[in-house]
Amino acid sequence: MIERESLRGVKAWPFEEAARVADRLAATPKPSGALFETGYGPSGLPHIGTFGEVARTTWVKRAFEQMTGLPARLIAFSDDMDGLRKVPDNVPNKAMLTEHLGRSLTAIPDPFGTHASFGAHNNARLQAFLDAFGFQYEFVSSTETYRAGRFDAALLRMAECHEQVRQVILPSLGPDRRATYSPFLPIHPATGVVMQVPMDAVLPDRDALQWRDPETGARFETRITGGHCKAQWKADWALRWFALGVDYEMSGKDLIDSVKLSSAICRVLGAEPPITFTYELFLDDEGHKISKSKGNGLTIDEWLRYAPPESLAFFMYQAPQRAKRLYFDVIPRAVDGYVAALEQVRAEGEAAPLDAMKNPAWHIHGGVLPNTPPPAISYATLLNIAGIANTTEPAKLWAYIRKYHPASDPGNDPFLDGLVANACAYWGDYIAPARRFRSATPEEAVAMRELVRLLLEREPDFLAIPPGAARESAIQDAVYDAGRRAPFLELTKDGRMGVSRAWFSALYEVLLGKTEGPRFGGTVAVMGVAETVRLIEAALARGAGDAAA
Repeated sequence: MIERESLRGVKAWPFEEAARVADRLAATPKPSGALFETGYGPSGLPHIGTFGEVARTTWVKRAFEQMTGLPARLIAFSDDMDGLRKVPDNVPNKAMLTEHLGRSLTAIPDPFGTHASFGAHNNARLQAFLDAFGFQYEFVSSTETYRAGRFDAALLRMAECHEQVRQVILPSLGPDRRATYSPFLPIHPATGVVMQVPMDAVLPDRDALQWRDPETGARFETRITGGHCKAQWKADWALRWFALGVDYEMSGKDLIDSVKLSSAICRVLGAEPPITFTYELFLDDEGHKISKSKGNGLTIDEWLRYAPPESLAFFMYQAPQRAKRLYFDVIPRAVDGYVAALEQVRAEGEAAPLDAMKNPAWHIHGGVLPNTPPPAISYATLLNIAGIANTTEPAKLWAYIRKYHPASDPGNDPFLDGLVANACAYWGDYIAPARRFRSATPEEAVAMRELVRLLLEREPDFLAIPPGAARESAIQDAVYDAGRRAPFLELTKDGRMGVSRAWFSALYEVLLGKTEGPRFGGTVAVMGVAETVRLIEAALARGAGDAAA
């Protein structure tokens, strides 16, 4: 039985964050336990960042529950009462939406024609998205929360502190906006537009805001409570923390200033802001920040076409406070990294449970590991085989796999079957169009002919070893031995003569048309010696033909 207090010593960022939340509740106990929150702007559809934020918050919540034994809830809060500022590019009926600019998302007709409002449509998409990944959460609508009166007391408190809240925000604004700023946004009674206007008077004792329509000059008095107004973004965040009692929320690096301002407003209202965590933003293949409007990143649908969801979770788990490239070429490493982590936690979990809790796979599966067997072949090797076979058909890859692992079958190994389909799609969409073969240099051709000789000579020895790591290692030794010649020799760090990367790069560039890949021995083990020899001989013949031409 693990002592709860010992979990504070687990060197894994979800447990480190959980300890901060535990300290908060120890100082101010709540019978209801801890409340974790993630936010969603429903003017667009859920995206890969939405997955990352909910997954990461879920891991902290689970660690908190393990560490304390206290109850915890996760709410997914939708800012669906926000006014629509611009029409998204990826929706139908844009002309119709243009007519409703400025109105709350839940007061705008659904351009897809499936729900009562645009906000309701996107809220449904969010919930379907989160449900598909098995997240445990409570959905909370901003519109419903305002209208149901759950924010009423907090709104009146903000009205009492109106000038203090303004003084928190004003230094962050330009001169023009500073002159008109109020944390309150009244809903226009005639147009339904969420109005961003100065207040003539804020009267908490009368539950009233007095303001003017800037176009008509008409004066209005709007109730503060009951969903007749909402708060500005940074004030709204603070209002939510204050009213709901949020204990933990994470957000991207681009919101650091907003977190500081919202935290200050929360204190003005009379509560300590939640524990916050800042994660780094994702970068594209050129190192630029990913932008939804530019479309320069990788979508979640693309990732799931090429890899299982667990690999995406593994990618999200790694170093959340470090900027990372989110592009196609990170997928193979994430898949094989997840598989390796899962096998490690299976191996050490019972003997060293605290060490297991450092493992990403433990957090991805909430400590309950799947029963599926480990895939017999790495994802990177599957990509190599797809390239050698020049196929996007899973059945052809399975034909090779069965030669190497006769017991493997799509029916009894669904995880590997999914990886095969993923690898075929990835190879066809991403690798095949970018392949650039080159001819072998004379020195490379000599080494490749030696590799053919060694493979044929040692094949009986290979086959005497059961399929698996030992056979792959023996084949890899032959690959090394073929490369132990100029110009591929180099001194290793320990002073011995080794084989340089140039030899392995040559194999990939000449035989597969790409610059790198997994250990070549693993690919040979699955393809078989005869198929590999044909591949090398065909590449050398092609090179000889190019030279003759």
